[in-house]
Amino acid sequence: METESEPYVRLATLRQLHQVMADMNTARSLADTLQTVADGVVTGLGYELACVNLVRPDGDLVVAAFSGNPAAEALITGRVGSREAWERRLSMGQHWGDLVFIPHTEGWILDDDDVPQWYTDGPAPRFEDEWHPSDRLFAPMYTPGVQGGACGELIGVLSVDRPRNGRLPGAWGREALQMYAFQAAIAISNARLRANMQRALVRLERDQQALRASEESFRQAFEYAPSGMAIAEMGGDQHGRILRTNDALCRLLGRPASAMRRYSFSDLVHPEDIGTLLRTSAEGGRAELRLGRRDGTYVWVSLRNSVVADAADGPRFLLTHVEDIEERKRRELQLAHRASHDSLTGLPNSAELRARLAARLCRRPAHAGALESMDAAYGHPAVFDANGHGFDFPGAAALEAYDHHVHTVSPDEGERDDGTKGLAVLFCDLDGFKSINDRFGHNAGDAVLIEVARRLSRQVRDGDTVARLGGDEFVILADGLGRADAQDLAVRLRNEIIQPIRAEGRAVRVGASFGIGWAHCGMTADEVLKSADERMYVEKRSRPKQHRRAG
Repeated sequence: METESEPYVRLATLRQLHQVMADMNTARSLADTLQTVADGVVTGLGYELACVNLVRPDGDLVVAAFSGNPAAEALITGRVGSREAWERRLSMGQHWGDLVFIPHTEGWILDDDDVPQWYTDGPAPRFEDEWHPSDRLFAPMYTPGVQGGACGELIGVLSVDRPRNGRLPGAWGREALQMYAFQAAIAISNARLRANMQRALVRLERDQQALRASEESFRQAFEYAPSGMAIAEMGGDQHGRILRTNDALCRLLGRPASAMRRYSFSDLVHPEDIGTLLRTSAEGGRAELRLGRRDGTYVWVSLRNSVVADAADGPRFLLTHVEDIEERKRRELQLAHRASHDSLTGLPNSAELRARLAARLCRRPAHAGALESMDAAYGHPAVFDANGHGFDFPGAAALEAYDHHVHTVSPDEGERDDGTKGLAVLFCDLDGFKSINDRFGHNAGDAVLIEVARRLSRQVRDGDTVARLGGDEFVILADGLGRADAQDLAVRLRNEIIQPIRAEGRAVRVGASFGIGWAHCGMTADEVLKSADERMYVEKRSRPKQHRRAG
């Protein structure tokens, strides 16, 4: 599937995948869906043969659809392979992500098991990645959306054979097949749901007694479901209007059922998530988004849609399952916070500090002289990319990248303050901290660091960054400051730090040395921090030792 023009092949494959996935989700029956899945492997992924092995209620797998060879289709369609034989196949060979590849050198031991298969033979491969007729490639399909594991229950296996280019699929081909198997599992699950609901509706319409029994069964399942459920109108002017909700959804959103009927989900979703909701409003749609509670807060939910269809009139209602995932989202945010923040002080850590600093800087030369020389050389205003490389024509792609970038400059380095304001980087190193650790222990030292972090954060403006670089070193990023402003800030911070600190039942004092650096485009984050660090050491050495720490 990969050739010298691989990007074009990928684009063409993606277009084909888009079409066959659309076909899968518009098939009107389970049988049509299964055949569309098999046909999609042949038309969209470049294999000559494809087989859908579907898990039956008893656990064995039946050949439910075949594409690519009418003779082989007639030979094995409808035949059954035991679950044990399939589990053996899926546990051997080479695992390419979720895919299982069994080369012909190993697959001979499977020739006598009870899994339906077609037999082909051929010469030994002439080169390393040549496909042998006896090679086997399987793509297991699992039920989507099952909690507690990386994948859900096995619902079937896609078997593929004979890539048209005669080669083993590369990374892109494997990813495409794996992605297709995932989408096929969703389509099969939805087709089963549609088929079940359509059969139920037909039975209900034919027999009033069955109708009442089924409605009562559905009502209980709907009302007493542990997670939120809703039925909404589908199509027409009232599309999306909520018709019915269960108690779990009302409790989740803090709204009575009578009030819920005045809304649609688009009225309740967070404004930032409205696009996500619209993209998942069709059958099989699934999304994670925020819904509004009555008290004005929002809760993260997983929303899944299924269509309740009428056999004659087509889709009628949208059945929506709403699951509370607030706790999981909270844990995810906590993990992200832990990765970017210091566990002791709660301040941004070194990695987060460098990321915030780097986000403000570009590698475009920031001095007018450099720009003017480039302008003269090219005969028009010079354009640079993010690495400082020039483009020799106006309107280049890099120009757009800088249209919205405000270059960071530094104040005049001379004795005269020209009023320029820039991004000040204050490097703070505590004086006398080591002696506190040595005399009173690390618990006392930690208490000092926590209090220093609190005092620094209290003295800066909203939008400024206070980060712990490591040990007893802190860095403050303060934008929009002139030289005098930065010096005044350093004095305020030092005066705040030298006040007595309660640690382990005693009052201790530390001093602070500050170095003020300036960030400007053309520098890296490490260069900016090194500059401020060097100035801090100059400032530390310039003061007598006895004045570095108060008390």
